[in-house]
Amino acid sequence: MGRSLCEHSAAARALYAEANRVLGWDLQTISFEGPDTELTQTKVCQPALFVHGLALLAALREAGKVPAGEPRLALGLSLGEVTAYCAAGVFDFATGLRIVEERGRLMQQACEQTTGGMAAIIGEERGKVQEFCRDFDIEAANFNAPGQIIVSGEKSKIAAAIAAAKERGMKKVMPLNVAGAYHSRLMEPARAAFAQFLERVPFAVPRFAVFTNTTGAAIAEPAEIKAALVKQVVSAVLWEDCMRAAVAAGAAEFWELGPGGVLAGLARRTEKMWTVRSFSEFADLSA
Repeated sequence: MGRSLCEHSAAARALYAEANRVLGWDLQTISFEGPDTELTQTKVCQPALFVHGLALLAALREAGKVPAGEPRLALGLSLGEVTAYCAAGVFDFATGLRIVEERGRLMQQACEQTTGGMAAIIGEERGKVQEFCRDFDIEAANFNAPGQIIVSGEKSKIAAAIAAAKERGMKKVMPLNVAGAYHSRLMEPARAAFAQFLERVPFAVPRFAVFTNTTGAAIAEPAEIKAALVKQVVSAVLWEDCMRAAVAAGAAEFWELGPGGVLAGLARRTEKMWTVRSFSEFADLSA
């Protein structure tokens, strides 16, 4: 992840070098070489995704692919929201990296202190899923796209919900291979500690609109942004709402900066007519 960017882009290389200095450990080598068991740990994965996203943006700018001036708006799914705020100048790269490192550390700690799980529910309406969650004492964690909702909670309750799904007339409910119950009340210890951490971090007004996962709306006041990032740790990610709000605000094309094309798939599932491009490695910059 990110190797070809560093091989061909001085701007991306500089960010990875700075990331290693800020963190005090070798994020670059883990990103490029793994092992997967280490890279997928929450405390490692979150900084890796943050740096990769901003390295892609830096490489695109360096290659002259980003139109003159700033983008008009940005959005990011879960950890990606922090990346979006950094791109918008709410904090600098080093500060953002420290934020995501602490966020990842606290969330991994919360995973280790609880026994949580998640499942994907495919092909169901929001109302039906929310009722299902109430019945099994679990929570909707991600509203990714129409008919794709992720639920989160105690592992035993997720297992009971999966077992009962067919009887409830649900077409497809699949367990996810995750370390814990993200975006649920099981992350409360992480939320509380993250709030304390962010209290002493200065935030600026974003240079362009960024949409928060907590409501799907754009916010600009530094105190509001801080509160949204804290709340997001335990609340549902309203990703479909963010995408629709971005289009309503004038977005004509989505650019996905990150590994794979998952977000592009969610955009197309939401509205087939939307134009989406995915950038993951250096070769994508000239596609």
